[in-house]
Amino acid sequence: MPIRVQNDLPVKEILEQENIFVMDEYRAAHQDIRPISIGLLNLMPLKEDTELQILRSLSNTPLQVDVTFVRVKSHVSKNTSTSHIYKFYETFDSIRDRKFDGFIITGAPVEQMPFEEVDYWEELKSIMDWTASNVTSTLHLCWGAQAGLYYHYGIDKVQLPQKMFGVFRHHVRNRKIPLVRGFDDIFYAPHSRHTTVPSELLKKDARITILADSDEAGVFLCMAKDGREIFVMGHPEYDRVTLDTEYKRDKGKGLDIQIPANYYPDNNPDNRPELVWRSHANNLYTNWLNYYVYQVTPYDMIGTPF
Repeated sequence: MPIRVQNDLPVKEILEQENIFVMDEYRAAHQDIRPISIGLLNLMPLKEDTELQILRSLSNTPLQVDVTFVRVKSHVSKNTSTSHIYKFYETFDSIRDRKFDGFIITGAPVEQMPFEEVDYWEELKSIMDWTASNVTSTLHLCWGAQAGLYYHYGIDKVQLPQKMFGVFRHHVRNRKIPLVRGFDDIFYAPHSRHTTVPSELLKKDARITILADSDEAGVFLCMAKDGREIFVMGHPEYDRVTLDTEYKRDKGKGLDIQIPANYYPDNNPDNRPELVWRSHANNLYTNWLNYYVYQVTPYDMIGTPF
């Protein structure tokens, strides 16, 4: 899939080195097709790492994807340069009159705080409310999934006794749903979170369809409104070394952090982590773009009722 990005986006060179087709603005403007318009609300602290991971995940279909990076204005990022944010990101106010084929709300390192105490919670509520009438399908990731389930369905997260940290085995539970088409019965995905949404509450809510779960990590994938809202509890977009970086960062700070489960060969942090989730992660994003964005979005979205 060609990914359209700004010509000087720093991660563009990395994507091209990975043989991912990245199309610059000039070339995209001269193609006589309507690209799929995806908004990415990036709430992660290391913006550029997340940009790379998400763009990589969106790159596996023949569709042309036009990605708009979105930020909240009620929070100042401390881990990404201000110049990068102001150059490549738009505020919600600047995009609220637009319609998007798809929208992604990432995780954020605030899951141990009550939602109402997060400094951008009111702004995020406005964004989630806006997606109902301006977006064909919204993909919520990790804390973004917990926030979406709380805001839309009143299901709150709960604190875990210890961090859910590692790569866990999952089972497909509803194979008839296109979102998991092509998945094996068993697949792996990374998790890195201190809270969870109780599976028994999700199972009791008839509005929510559970598609995959884990005996250890709980519900991984569920959706509502026939795929208009999709919730992913883990981080399928993570690359090989993301959990390694998190573990060694926290270890270096002297924090009480356990070795990520099922991640290092022989459970030895000196060994190179094994990448065992990439194919299913790619499948998830491809299915989302194909079945829940591209095939249900009209060519002309102006005046489209949602």
